[in-house]
Amino acid sequence: MAEALRVSDADLLVYVHPSNANRIQKALCRQLSVALFAFNETFDGVLLAYSFGLPSKTARILPGLIPYLCVNVKAKLLLFSPRQDMLLEGKVVKLNKETIYVVVLGFCAAAITSENIREEFRYKIKGGHGMFSSTAHKRHVIKPGTILRFLVKSFDEEILHISGSLIPAHTGCLRWLSKHGTAEDSEFDGKKKSHNSSLAPHNVMHEHLKPLLPSQDPYR
Repeated sequence: MAEALRVSDADLLVYVHPSNANRIQKALCRQLSVALFAFNETFDGVLLAYSFGLPSKTARILPGLIPYLCVNVKAKLLLFSPRQDMLLEGKVVKLNKETIYVVVLGFCAAAITSENIREEFRYKIKGGHGMFSSTAHKRHVIKPGTILRFLVKSFDEEILHISGSLIPAHTGCLRWLSKHGTAEDSEFDGKKKSHNSSLAPHNVMHEHLKPLLPSQDPYR
């Protein structure tokens, strides 16, 4: 999961309506909040959270019928950027014989279809509830509420939908894998720990980005 998350620094230009000249901080929060939980091509990811500061107390006034204020903002962004063959973790919300439905980070939907579930998992109904149970390890089960580790096959940026796979041996119920991890799983955990140590803010994206325009208004 750590591979799909990154913290980036960005220099932004935000256009603020002159009516908000006395409450710049609130206006900036409103503008930046519009971009939350949506894929942004400029950021190359889904914006999950942000913090920002103003390097200057002055702003440039743009000429025109409505003289917008052009404010320079230094922002720190938490971005979610899943890529093909990354390992992700999410909560199983429902399943049937054909598909396992997962939610990642509480907002991003993922689906794992039957052709992407390895053969050791067989669908069965127990106590009136469906589940996938491993024929190789009887305690390795997948059911609603399970925290699942899966491989990303593709990511639809427009609707924030992930197609996943349980074909690799180091995918499945995270709780079971943590107790009976394969060699591949142990190797991944080592990489994850190493990546976590570098997840602190860094200048991955320290550049001048496209301005956030005043037309990006959630109430328009």
